[in-house]
Amino acid sequence: MKIKLLCYIISLLFLGMNWALAEKVGDGDGFILIGSLAELREFAGKDNVKVRLKKGSYNIDKTLSTRFMEFTGNNSHYDLTEVRIMVDTKLFSLTNLKPGKTDNKLYCAIEISGNNVIMEGLYIETYGGKPGRQSKNKMFNIIGSDVTLKNVEVRTAGSSPWGYGSLYGLGGGDVRKMNGIRIGYPAKNVKLIGCQVHMRAMGHAIFLQGAENTLIENCHVDGLLCFTDDILAETSGYCYDKDFYAGKGGYIEGTIVAEDGKILPGEVISLSEDGIRMYPDMRGQPTKNTTIKNCTVTNMRRGICTGLSTSGDKVIDCRVTNCVATGFNVGNADTLINCSSDAKYAEAFCIPYTNAKNAYVEMEILESREGLANSMLAKINGTNHQVVITTSNPDFIPEVMKIKLSTKEGYGNFKKNAVIHATNIRLENQTETKVLLLPGTENPEIKSQGEVLKEYLK
Repeated sequence: MKIKLLCYIISLLFLGMNWALAEKVGDGDGFILIGSLAELREFAGKDNVKVRLKKGSYNIDKTLSTRFMEFTGNNSHYDLTEVRIMVDTKLFSLTNLKPGKTDNKLYCAIEISGNNVIMEGLYIETYGGKPGRQSKNKMFNIIGSDVTLKNVEVRTAGSSPWGYGSLYGLGGGDVRKMNGIRIGYPAKNVKLIGCQVHMRAMGHAIFLQGAENTLIENCHVDGLLCFTDDILAETSGYCYDKDFYAGKGGYIEGTIVAEDGKILPGEVISLSEDGIRMYPDMRGQPTKNTTIKNCTVTNMRRGICTGLSTSGDKVIDCRVTNCVATGFNVGNADTLINCSSDAKYAEAFCIPYTNAKNAYVEMEILESREGLANSMLAKINGTNHQVVITTSNPDFIPEVMKIKLSTKEGYGNFKKNAVIHATNIRLENQTETKVLLLPGTENPEIKSQGEVLKEYLK
């Protein structure tokens, strides 16, 4: 009897070992199953690993580095499906942390510097609401090459002064940002596939600095809008204490304020910055060859902004709504195919730069009624652009709206002495919107259902 009992106990021990081994090995697909962020950190520095973190919620509330988790290994795959990571915003204000390999002022929750890395399935969010010690805060910093971020969802919070968008500056002073996903030099061939960024902080959702050959596909960005009437009704807080004066007068990133900086009624602001945005370069390394496909952006400052990259980027099957500076910011040699935007709070798209050449734009105008503080449908400057504007319903476009060539109005022309022109523009306007050819327009080729007002050339 004792022998049988001993055998039974031994068999249970072996069974437990097998279960533990099965858990360590994973599901038979080559992944190692782990159960803690401590283990994930260990594997984050290794090459040629396939790791799956157990489903569940995890906290990042301690760090020794300005990169709270660093993925430096190469040729590795991290499956974080149904994993939620909560990041304490207090970490972004800690001092005496070990700096990262690039840009020691930058703080981020996750940095991927390894090459040929896949990370998928993660939901990551900040908590605590404490702003960082500077504005270079972000959730993801991708600087490795051939990195794929797939089905990752990001929710940002923890910026100041929250609730006023760009009214008080773009960084420095009291402004502290919390950005979403950055792809920066020396990154090449990075892919964002099926990712979502929910901006509940001042900052950019997805932005590129010196990255090459980036693909952003099936991604979504959303933010929040605020009406200046609501701000002016406040009875306490940051803006109230400043007697409702913003940082500077005139035009502030899509919002008009008085020349003395007083916030005006009847305006709208985005509480965040841009949805998907290119910077021109990073330390002299140009941002170039970006493709953005089947993406949506809503309630941001600018929707999709390729205009600051000069290499010629491609935007295909993308939709932008409710942006307050412009829907699409288009630049030199950019190509937009089957894209759509409304013009409720700003022009649906603009080609603002006088040195931009050879852009191609196909733009469908979405429902643009019941908007605010905008009467321009589209803005076109530069040389040799080809533009096609359509709508599925003529009623979507209020009669007051105009398509304008050679204009400083709207986003993108901040030099007071700049010579504005629109030269050799081929415009096919399949809407009933009027086209204004303003001084500086030369050799236009216009086909338009709406009236073309050439007298403005005088």
